[in-house]
Amino acid sequence: MKFRAIFLVILILLLCACAKKDPSQSANVSFSSLEFAETKKPLYAVQYSVKKAGAYNLITIADKEKFLLVPQNASIPSEVPADVTVLKQPLDKTYLVSTASMDFMVALNIMEKLRFAGTKEWYIAEATEAMKSGNLLYAGKYSAPDFELLVSEGCNFAVENTMIYHKPEIKEKLEELGIPVMVDYAGNEKHPLGRLEWIKLYGLLFDREKEADAFFENRLKSIKKVLNGKQTDVRVAFFYVNSNGGINVRTSEDYVVKMIELAGGRYAQGETLKNEKHSSTMNIQMEDFYLSAVDADVLVYNSAVDGKLESIADLTAKNELFSDFKAVKNGKVYCTEPEFLQKTTETAAIISELNKIITGKDDKLTYLTKLE
Repeated sequence: MKFRAIFLVILILLLCACAKKDPSQSANVSFSSLEFAETKKPLYAVQYSVKKAGAYNLITIADKEKFLLVPQNASIPSEVPADVTVLKQPLDKTYLVSTASMDFMVALNIMEKLRFAGTKEWYIAEATEAMKSGNLLYAGKYSAPDFELLVSEGCNFAVENTMIYHKPEIKEKLEELGIPVMVDYAGNEKHPLGRLEWIKLYGLLFDREKEADAFFENRLKSIKKVLNGKQTDVRVAFFYVNSNGGINVRTSEDYVVKMIELAGGRYAQGETLKNEKHSSTMNIQMEDFYLSAVDADVLVYNSAVDGKLESIADLTAKNELFSDFKAVKNGKVYCTEPEFLQKTTETAAIISELNKIITGKDDKLTYLTKLE
C-alpha cells in the first residue's frame, strides 16, 4: 500500500507538470490557444509593447504592426493571423537599415547577428570595422535594396526606419521574398529615455534580454541624482545656422528639449515653437531667434549638419548679431560632437553633460566642447 501511495503521488505530480507545460514545447500549438499576458510595461517607451505566452512573445510596434517572436527550439503555431508577422529565431542574418539601431547592437555585443547594412558610412567604429572585414555587407539603402544579394545570402530579418513608408512597395517586396520587416519607431519617442529603452526590445529579439535590462537599469542609476535634482532657471538654446543664414531649432516637443529639461535647464524658446507638421525641427529667421535667445544663459551649437565650430569667433562669423548674445559675452557657448545625436545608448551620459554646463561644472566633457 505504501509503494502504491508513493506511485500515485508521483503520477499526480507528473500530470500537474504536463498541465503546466510551456505551450511552445507542443508541436501542435495553435495561435488561438496561446494566452498572452502583458509583461512589465516599459518605463518611458510608448512606441512598443510586449505580451508573453510561455516562450512566445507578441510584439506590437506603434499600436499597429504585430510580430510573433518564436524561439529557435519552438514550433511556429498554426493559424497565425494574417496581420501578425512571424519572427523565427535566430535572427542571425539581419539587414539593418535603421542606422540609429546600430548603437544598440554594439552595446549588446551582437554584431554577429548582422549581415547587411543600409549605409556605407558609420560614426561607430565597430560597424566600420565589420564592413572592412566583409562581415557586414552593404545591401543598398532603404529605397533601393539589393534584393538579389539579400536572398542569395539568406537574409532572415530587416530592420527599417520610418522612411520605408515613403517606399511601401520596397517593404512589400521584401516581405514577398520571405524577409520579415520591422520598422524601428525609437525616433518617434518623445522622451529621450524612451529612445534608450528600445535596447530592451533589441535584447529580446536577439537573445540578450537580461543584458539589455541590466544596461538600461545601469544607465538610469547613473543619472538618478540628475533626474532628482532641482529645476533651474538657466535657459538653453540648441540650434545651428543653415545654408541660407536662417536658424534651425528644435520644436518644443522634441526629445532634445526634453533632455535639456531633464538636465535641469529650460529651453530658450519655451513653448512657442510648435510645429503643425509635428516635425522635430524647424527653421526660423535670425531676427526671431535673436528675440528668443539673445538673453539665453547657454548656447549649444548642433554640429551634426553644419559641422563643428572651433571657437566662438566661428559662430560670430556666421552672423555678427551673435556678438550681442548673453551666452557669447559670458563664454557659455558649446558645440556638440558629431555623435551627440547618434549615440542613443549614451543618452544618460549626454543628459549628465547638459547638467554640467547648466550648473557651471563643465569639466571632463565628451559629447560637448566648450568654445573659447
